[in-house]
This record gives sequence, structure tokens and C-alpha cells, in this order.
Amino acid sequence: MNSISTRLTAQPETAIKEEDEQQQFLTFVSAGEVYGVNILSVKEILEHGELTHVPMMPDYVRGVMNLRGSVVPVIDLSVRLGRQASEVAKRTCIVIIEVHYENDVLDVGVVVDAVNQVMEIASENIEPAPPFGANIRTDFIAGMGRIQEKFVVLLEVNHVLSIEELSVLEHVGKAGANLLTEQASP
Repeated sequence: MNSISTRLTAQPETAIKEEDEQQQFLTFVSAGEVYGVNILSVKEILEHGELTHVPMMPDYVRGVMNLRGSVVPVIDLSVRLGRQASEVAKRTCIVIIEVHYENDVLDVGVVVDAVNQVMEIASENIEPAPPFGANIRTDFIAGMGRIQEKFVVLLEVNHVLSIEELSVLEHVGKAGANLLTEQASP
């Protein structure tokens, strides 16, 4: 994994709160659409690198990566959102997101086509998820951030990576650790 990474101080993701004046979101592109996640859930941004494939996993699981000695499952956000798999290009990144699962914090890598920027969005410019008409499941949407005349889909990380998927990813991490150990053994 190349070390062109951006480390961000992460804290637990909180729901979008009306009383907050400004919130920060990391914006990125996946399948031609612009999305955002609360910056508090983002741990770091890495250049796309070598992944270890784990057999018999859901299509959206790209594999696992070694992140400073820890096995981190990596998913393809585009596939998770019901679109075609992302092709790796120069700007393809892996965003490491901290997700809370039971009493633990799990790091999950998310493949995105390109990272844009961190944007501050005033709470009055965040609309609720539309009840219909979105290209993705409405429970995946934390809100719609209005920036000038456009909207950014703000993802609800804990729904995109739901409890069921997290349990699968926990097994991916264990299977990946076994694969990495087998590959390292002479």
C-alpha cells in the first residue's frame, strides 16, 4: 500500500443534528455521483493498493488489506449502492471509516472513484432524505446537503454498513488474517 495517505482524527459518527450550525463532510465520487460522509467517521484516506481476495464473499467485498498490522476489510461502495464495480484509476482511493458495532469499533475500507474535499454544510442546508426517487435505498441517506444549486447525498455510514454486513465483514477480517498468515508462512 503506498503511503500517500491522509490521516484524520476520527470520533464516533453522530446523526445529523439540527442544533449544530456547521458540520463537516468528506465528499467523494462513486459511480459518477457525489456523496459525503460525516468527517467524524473518517479515519484516513489511502491511495488504492494491493488487496488480498477472500473467496466466497459478497460481491461488494473487494478483499482485505494490511493497515499497520491490522486486517481491514475493503468494500466497493459502488457495488454496495447497487451499481457496477468501480474500476481502479489514478484517483481511486480507499477511505478508512470507523464503524461502531456492538461494543467495538471496526475499521472498514471503502473504495471510491475520487476524493473531492472536506465541506462545511450549515444545518439549515441539510434536507431530510427523500421518501422516493433516490437512486439508492433511503435508509442509506442521512440527508441531502444543499451546496449552491446542487445536492450532495450524505450517507448514513451505519446503515450502508449495517449490522448484518458488519458481521460478514468481521468474518472477512478473520478469514483475511488467516489468508495473510498462510501467505507469510514459508
